[in-house]
Amino acid sequence: MGTAPHPPDVSVAGELNPDLILYGLPSELEPERELLADTLSITLGSSSAIFAHNLSVMGSSVGFVSLIGDDPLGQLALERLAAGGVDVSRVRRKGGTGKTGLTVVLPRDGFRNILTYPGTMFEMGFDDLDLEFLASAKHFHLSSFFLHRALRPRIGELFCRMKNAGLTTSFDTNDDPEDRWEGDVLEVLRHVDVFLPNEREAKKIARENDLDAAVDTLASKVPILVVKLGPNGCLVRRGSEDITVPPVRVEVVDPVGAGDSFDAGFVHKFVAGCDLATCARWGNLAGAFSTTRPGGTEAFLDRERLTLFFARHTSENA
Repeated sequence: MGTAPHPPDVSVAGELNPDLILYGLPSELEPERELLADTLSITLGSSSAIFAHNLSVMGSSVGFVSLIGDDPLGQLALERLAAGGVDVSRVRRKGGTGKTGLTVVLPRDGFRNILTYPGTMFEMGFDDLDLEFLASAKHFHLSSFFLHRALRPRIGELFCRMKNAGLTTSFDTNDDPEDRWEGDVLEVLRHVDVFLPNEREAKKIARENDLDAAVDTLASKVPILVVKLGPNGCLVRRGSEDITVPPVRVEVVDPVGAGDSFDAGFVHKFVAGCDLATCARWGNLAGAFSTTRPGGTEAFLDRERLTLFFARHTSENA
């Protein structure tokens, strides 16, 4: 399933699980009450898989390495990712008690609750990775740093190996569920070319309350810092060069996966050798497009609509 004939443009090591999104629930969940959702969506979830799927749909060849359970949830996620054109031939299945993770998302008015059973995403270790396959790409990406509990002690080594193999690299920590933001993240940044936090993550990792101070701190540690600012677009810092790119205005249906989609748009153009302003514009476009459908990948299933959306917005900015 999903075997590519050539080495991928981008290789990804990460978590793979479905998302169950329940809409219309009250903001306060009363105990012992049966509370009814208006509708639901079962989509491909997990930051790494959303990134890989949407990057592939945009036209980059992508190889994915992960560990899933030998169960229906794992099979569903694997099929959804493969349907997006991603090479999933190096995804391993764990039998026995190992179960694929699941995330339940409860969208609210202006915020969301995210409930995750981690399953095998906590269990994937360094020995589960096909390093030769990962290193065969031009570029390596990793997301969800704090969810890779077994792999985390060696993530710095993994990035170092990819750099030594000649790949460029990108990194998105995503949220820390324990809100500890320990310093091993900074050690990983020594081997990262493009760091892609959102504003909150940047402040937490830099241990700064002010965004400008956080940008100064993090930009001193990586060649390219990209901070996602949600409705305010994004900013890019490379050395003394600052680039700010305004957002793309759309009717937002669901923000799930917008940040991962931004990463995909940025990396798609970065691997193609485009200038940073173009990479940032494509990041904003991909993130905005993602929000027009429920879930992190559903918008990208309509490839004709994707093509028209990007063509319209890129011509407006030409």
